Amino acid sequence: MSMAESMTVTLRLPTRTLFEGRAERLTAVAPNGAFGIWPNHSDFVTGLVPSVMTLRLADGSEAIFGIDEGLLVKKGHSVAAAVLRGVQGDELGGLWETVRTNFVRLDEEERQARAALSRLEADMVRRFAELRRQNS
Repeated sequence: MSMAESMTVTLRLPTRTLFEGRAERLTAVAPNGAFGIWPNHSDFVTGLVPSVMTLRLADGSEAIFGIDEGLLVKKGHSVAAAVLRGVQGDELGGLWETVRTNFVRLDEEERQARAALSRLEADMVRRFAELRRQNS
């Protein structure tokens, strides 16, 4: 592998690509703690936990993302991260508020969907039991 000054970083959500571009450095948080990646870092795979991911872009600017759990793969001069949910922010304070409002709203929607599914399952079991009693 040749020495490189930047790496290609792709951050994917289940429905779309949140970011794709060149970066000089990436920081994120795995289950065992925070880590950083440079373009010539060794290849590896790690899980990601809900946290902030930062990128120092090739043009010197910084990109900040609030991410949910996911997986990161570094191979060669490319990094691919797939996360359940993610948002891009301009600064940490505003990003924290965006993450909190978006992720809390989605968690509540998921809770409601799970509750509705549980009610449907219970109703189906009840109906099967009624059919069984009628046929006995």
